[in-house]
Formats: sequence, C-alpha cells, structure tokens
Amino acid sequence: MGLVKELLLLPFAPVRGSAWVIEQVVQEAERIYYDPAAIRAELARLEELLEAGEIDEEEFDQAEDGLLDRLEIALRNDAGHGNGMHT
Repeated sequence: MGLVKELLLLPFAPVRGSAWVIEQVVQEAERIYYDPAAIRAELARLEELLEAGEIDEEEFDQAEDGLLDRLEIALRNDAGHGNGMHT
C-alpha cells in the first residue's frame, strides 16, 4: 500500500517540495525579524534619526513601541526554547 500511495502522490512531489522551501524561507524571515541583536540595532538607529532631527518624537515613539514589542516577543520565544539571553 505504501508504494501505491507514493506512486499516486508522485505528481504532487513538486508541490510538497515547494511547500517545504516556502516553510524554510518563512522560518528564516521570522528568525531575522525577531533577532534581538537586529532589533537592538534598529532601536539604536532610530535614536540616531531622532537626534539628527530626521524624525520627530511622535514618529520615534511609534517606531520604538513596535520595536520594543518585537523585542519582548523575541526574548519570550528565546526563553521558551531554552535559548535565553544572558546580558
């Protein structure tokens, strides 16, 4: 029965392979998006923009809130996976 099933599903192999690739890309994108070091770098850059007068306090506060939310999620996820950061 296993061989018959595999033969019947053979035409769908490219779809299964594509789904796997898409899943890998999404996982990598999420890893980068929630990387605490990258988020901290974005926070530093945001502060530089504020100090340079390129953004105002309101823009800074909105962007900072979003970044801090991401950082909180990232640190919570790291702690949940036993990868807690020790800084």
